[in-house]
Amino acid sequence: MNEVKETSTIQLNKQTVFKLCPVTYVMEKIGSYWKPIIIFHLMSGSKRYGELKKAMPHITEKMLAQHLRQLEADRLISRVALPVVPPHVTYSLTDAGQALRPVLYAMANWAIEDGQKRDEPLFKTMEQFPA
Repeated sequence: MNEVKETSTIQLNKQTVFKLCPVTYVMEKIGSYWKPIIIFHLMSGSKRYGELKKAMPHITEKMLAQHLRQLEADRLISRVALPVVPPHVTYSLTDAGQALRPVLYAMANWAIEDGQKRDEPLFKTMEQFPA
């Protein structure tokens, strides 16, 4: 990953916006295409790298590894590596990651309701969402 120049204009603007808008803070943590999907898959329990990759076949290896590192750095997921050959690494949600559950549920509810209003059901029901 590239170094972030803390005194750049964009970084100074982000710091100002963070103080004014908490949504910006959340979007900085989970605001990419894949991060909420990774969190969604971890809501049902710990997963190995291969299980996550299989659940998201269209994500590239590079993107998955990069987003897992970012989510770990933001303390939303934890990575446990067992000292065995071949490596056995599992990812799971931290307490902070678990605290995003209502946020993802709200997003899912909105998507279902909006799809029904448009007569374009996107999903069957909330029962398909991990408990």
